[in-house]
Amino acid sequence: MPTFSFEMYPPRTPANADALHASLRQLAATGPEFISVTYGASGSSRSESLAVLTEVLRDTDVQAMAHLTCVGSSYAEASRLIREFLDAGVTAFLALRGDPPAGLTEADAFLGDLGSAGELVQLIHRVQAERVPFVENAVPGNPFASRLSSGPKTTVAVAAFPNGHPRSRSSRQDIDTLLAKQAAGATLAITQLFFEADDYLVFVDRAREAGVTMRILPGLMPILGAGQLRRIVELTGDTLPADLLRRLETADQPTVVGVDHAVHIGRRLLAGGAPGLHLYTFNRHEAPLAVLRGCGLLDHCVPSTPTTPVDTLLRATPVLETASPSSS
Repeated sequence: MPTFSFEMYPPRTPANADALHASLRQLAATGPEFISVTYGASGSSRSESLAVLTEVLRDTDVQAMAHLTCVGSSYAEASRLIREFLDAGVTAFLALRGDPPAGLTEADAFLGDLGSAGELVQLIHRVQAERVPFVENAVPGNPFASRLSSGPKTTVAVAAFPNGHPRSRSSRQDIDTLLAKQAAGATLAITQLFFEADDYLVFVDRAREAGVTMRILPGLMPILGAGQLRRIVELTGDTLPADLLRRLETADQPTVVGVDHAVHIGRRLLAGGAPGLHLYTFNRHEAPLAVLRGCGLLDHCVPSTPTTPVDTLLRATPVLETASPSSS
């Protein structure tokens, strides 16, 4: 059965915080595999990220996944941060290299002790192994004996780039980098945003041929306006999808266009073998949940068919009194 999960980010204002809390309740009520929380550049939102993660752990049964970046950090700083998240109960991470700190570029000699996301993956596993090296298990029939086993493992996800990393020299390098992250101990990959299903499906085929065996979750975002689309393309460096831009610019209800586009891609991804969908939410629940309903992943909340109008999907919301988060 395909899974689904969500990404959220720390609120920047009290009003944003209220909206986040409301959406978090709605999203968690549908039973996602996990909810990930972003981490500001150079740790600028560490405490805010941890606060949201703690809320997920305290108020839901959903696994909380912490984003971590390592560029510009020393081993000691990164180890201390990882331990802080682990001590708070977080056992899942999305390990990212991150962008250089403000004022520095790739040409600068010092960008920290960790040069890649793969090194951060290894460090997360190492810190957890040092923190809880083993556990004692009772021996059945002998109350005075115990058996030692390895301590609990962390789940470490990494990013994948169907349309190429901005600093990558070739598509082959993107696959090789993903292989290196897997060899370092990553157990899950989540893709950056893309605009056509084939971008993901072709990338996964090439990754499998190269030896990548971990799950690769497609990252999907309902684009709700032309301005948002332009901003995303500016940040990612991807090619502007001209047809989607035209439809968003001319639509009376651009939100409906954006959700319809995401539903169309999501259905193709799932039909093509994607193990699930990871939704970038922008801390809102209406459009992401409409996408999941349109893709048939929330039939337990609101049944849908390929012909269900998108505006109907947008109007439907889960009933919190009867929905319960899943245990993951």
